[in-house]
Amino acid sequence: MSIVRAGSKAEALRLLASEGVLALELDYETGWQDAVELGRLGEKRGIKVQYRGQESIAVRSREALIEGLAKPKATFRQRNLYCQFDLGTLADHELLDLEAKATRLGDYILAGHLLREVDGVWPQ
Repeated sequence: MSIVRAGSKAEALRLLASEGVLALELDYETGWQDAVELGRLGEKRGIKVQYRGQESIAVRSREALIEGLAKPKATFRQRNLYCQFDLGTLADHELLDLEAKATRLGDYILAGHLLREVDGVWPQ
């Protein structure tokens, strides 16, 4: 049994009809609109369906932040990037550049002490 991710309603319907799915995450912009309908279908098959509009990422280093923001974004979700390193070690222009890039991607760079729950980690 596995937890799978759907990038569209059509993909979600296909995954709900497949075997071995424990939970389905709706990871597309209008997923919130489909959550109730797909949740009912999932309930009939014993599959938990959920929609989350954001995720919390623990970022371990400056290098991890730079590398993570350089990669293509594989999710619709807003990523809250909680930096587990001292943001004061970044040059002002570097922090501004990274914040601008994060904003263009729909993400936020935040201080690590604000982190409550972790959905993912950018190690390094």
